[in-house]
Amino acid sequence: MNTSLAGHRALVTGAYGTLGTAICRRLRADGASLLLVGRSASRLDALAATLAAEPFAGGVSPPGLETVAVDLAATNAVETLAAVVAAAGGLDLLVNNAAIQGPIGPLWENDWEAWQETIRLDLLVPVALCRALVGQLGRDGRRGKIVNISGGGATGPRPNFSAYGVAKAALVRFTETFAHEARERNIDVNAIAPGVIASQMTQAILAAGQDRAGNTEAATAQKALSGDGGAETKAAALVSWLASAASDGVSGRLLAALWDPWSTLDQRVEELAASDIYTLRRIVPEDRGRHWES
Repeated sequence: MNTSLAGHRALVTGAYGTLGTAICRRLRADGASLLLVGRSASRLDALAATLAAEPFAGGVSPPGLETVAVDLAATNAVETLAAVVAAAGGLDLLVNNAAIQGPIGPLWENDWEAWQETIRLDLLVPVALCRALVGQLGRDGRRGKIVNISGGGATGPRPNFSAYGVAKAALVRFTETFAHEARERNIDVNAIAPGVIASQMTQAILAAGQDRAGNTEAATAQKALSGDGGAETKAAALVSWLASAASDGVSGRLLAALWDPWSTLDQRVEELAASDIYTLRRIVPEDRGRHWES
């Protein structure tokens, strides 16, 4: 699987989180220059120093590393990033990775302002970044690429995590919609489901306890925190594949990093484009072998 990204430039939000770090590490190892985005300047600097010490793919000089400390909740955050990207000469890849867990527990017990803030940061900010940067994606004849990070609740109900689940489900449908709109601009837009990762959000589930998060969520979080980090490594590999020319034409899909045969989809681009495989759709009785008459 060739995912050489030499000469590519990528912007990754939430860069120093567990998944963000894995994505940045893989993109740089494959040769991409990086714009690392996060709230903490010191944590961004630490990540940049770590990445600078690691090997990368080919080239005479190492890929660029730039940090942008910005709070995505700030009113002018998107404009700030758009200006940085313009000054850098554009992008090849936008990775909307930053997200918050939001309130945990039944909706009627959630803090309403926190619920709305989760929708804004997990849905509206990624949408705003896509809108602001679409004109700066794709350089040197390459296709532009956007990867939105999905999460629990996108494909089925997730009780006690309504804000996060609603935001991620909407982000996936936005991904499908924007993929159609951006096609004429030679941009591929996809979402990925990374699997359960040992992150701060996972730790927050355990901290909330079984009473608020639910037994299944608490057990899943505990298992993730005692894992080997394989989920984020596979998710990062999928992001790199989607950033590369190998995935050209694969667009408007939600791909599960752990389960889907994504590395072979370059052989099925036309078949995939003509189908609703890896998309969110309504299930009707006929899909389950039943025929209900009105």
